[in-house]
Amino acid sequence: MKDMRRIGLDEIINGIETGNRGLIARAITLVESTKPAHREQAHELLRRIAPRTGDAFRVGISGVPGAGKSTFINAMGTRLIDQHHHKVAVLAVDPSSSRTGGSILGDRTRMGELTQREAAFVRPSPSAGHLGGVARATRESMLILEAAGYDVVLVETVGVGQSEVAVSGMVDTFLMLQVARTGDQLQGIKRGILELADVIAITKADGDNEQAARMAARELSIAMKLVTSDNEKRRAPVLTCSSYTGAGLDDVWTKVTEHRAELENRGQLASRRLDQQRDWLWNMVRDELMETLRTAPAVKAAAARVEAELAQESLSALEGAQEILKTFAQTVGTLPWADSTHPA
Repeated sequence: MKDMRRIGLDEIINGIETGNRGLIARAITLVESTKPAHREQAHELLRRIAPRTGDAFRVGISGVPGAGKSTFINAMGTRLIDQHHHKVAVLAVDPSSSRTGGSILGDRTRMGELTQREAAFVRPSPSAGHLGGVARATRESMLILEAAGYDVVLVETVGVGQSEVAVSGMVDTFLMLQVARTGDQLQGIKRGILELADVIAITKADGDNEQAARMAARELSIAMKLVTSDNEKRRAPVLTCSSYTGAGLDDVWTKVTEHRAELENRGQLASRRLDQQRDWLWNMVRDELMETLRTAPAVKAAAARVEAELAQESLSALEGAQEILKTFAQTVGTLPWADSTHPA
């Protein structure tokens, strides 16, 4: 077997275009890397595959703990492949994975049927130390998978608030999963998350739980009317489904496709993606600046000196901030990306 470390960028790009799973995985590993040399290659890779991206259904999926996200994705993904002839990719966003290992082993177990499909590609989040790094790698991985011909990309988030906002900034439709519970069905659902949702599905609507799921759907539909008083504004539809029986899954996907069609018909899909690109631009700028502040030797030395003087009360916070920023400004011109011609 050829040494993967010696594979060139041309071969990786050709592998993406021909659907070579090993080379697709290699490309994703490249964009996950934070090494400067790898980032330079990743920028060139993304630039060259750009014409092949943008046509997929980009769907974010989140939900409360116990809502059965992985089981739902397994059932929906296999259904989209077997009955609708889609190619489905799944990316998981879990910023906690670097500390706890995340739940990807359990996720892959619950997605066992989907992972065996030739038309599916399931990828866990990288072990990045912060959400920004995970989001960057996820977004760039999504572009690679689109270039490889996957026309449905499902981005799963663990549902911790910030990760949901990050995912909503890279998808066309945000699907929130909820489960019927005893007592207050709406307890623990934050208004901000409801405002992100484009489609809502009450899962586990089968057996003895089916009636409770339907009741929860009615209550949540009423709650959605309270989220906004603007009757002209679109409200997320609330449906019920079962990942075990398959009931309602087609209805959920129909609402996802209808939402995508609405965006296209109103000319909002292109503007939504442009807004996402603009937000992504400034996120990348902030990430690069913060990484430089954290890692540049001259800036680190200046920060340590300022903190020591601050502790001795010989320097104010304002003076210290100015000194660190001055050092940073002097450092910028010496950094590898300062004169790069490749897009960030």
